[in-house]
Amino acid sequence: MNAWLTSLIAVAGTLLGSTSTFLFQRLNTARAERFTREERLRQDRTEACADFAGAITGLRRGAVSLWLLRQRATATDEDVRAAFTESDVLGAAADHARFQVALLTGDPELVALADVAFEHCAAIREAADHAGLAGHEERCQRALDAFIDAAGAQVRGVRPARRRSLGGSNA
Repeated sequence: MNAWLTSLIAVAGTLLGSTSTFLFQRLNTARAERFTREERLRQDRTEACADFAGAITGLRRGAVSLWLLRQRATATDEDVRAAFTESDVLGAAADHARFQVALLTGDPELVALADVAFEHCAAIREAADHAGLAGHEERCQRALDAFIDAAGAQVRGVRPARRRSLGGSNA
């Protein structure tokens, strides 16, 4: 009887040990998979936000180049058309990057900031004079800075310390 009880306890202990090992390994595997998935999403979000910032910078450059070319009396229709086409391509790239931000972040505030930056860049083409051009460029840069602050905070998992004004005044 004593040997039988000892064997039963040994088998039960082995089964309990195997089961607990299996459960702990499963838990650790799930935790590692979740971490890997979250890290990949964080990297994709970082890349999407950086791509958007780069695309907006390119769009701003293209829009300013187009505006300056239109102001030159010596600009040919072909040059203006080429600059317009380049600006349009840059705008499409910025719009695509904005879609990626919306898709990967799911953050309405971040998407709204991206929209504001995009709108301010698009408004550069409509500047009436050099002062207007400078104002549009500054508003575009401030909107982009606000986007970068919010995107960085989201990627780091913290709330931004301050918000920059997106309006036209410095107040």
